[in-house]
Amino acid sequence: MDIALLNRKITVQKNTVVADEIGNHISKWDDLYSCYATISGESPNESTSAGTVVDNTKADFTVRWCEAVSEVTPDGYRVVYNGGIYNILGIDHQSFKKKSVKLKCQKARR
Repeated sequence: MDIALLNRKITVQKNTVVADEIGNHISKWDDLYSCYATISGESPNESTSAGTVVDNTKADFTVRWCEAVSEVTPDGYRVVYNGGIYNILGIDHQSFKKKSVKLKCQKARR
């Protein structure tokens, strides 16, 4: 893996449920891991639904392997990059060689 290609900073966040002072359960996103990544496979895609433009941009984030990233699953985790939030669709462990992990993501609708 060419280290020079890891030139974009991303943050992986984990979803947790907390209770407030009166017992209401609230979904909260906490920063789990921040690192540099290579972004590839960008495919900008927009569609129109019910008169609104929907952004369905997909991107692949390749990061170096570490214990924190190896625990990431598509459920309950997301990637924040350049002010945008990306839901994780799938994870490619690159033949389980413990060198890199590819996060296949789609931009979240807000």
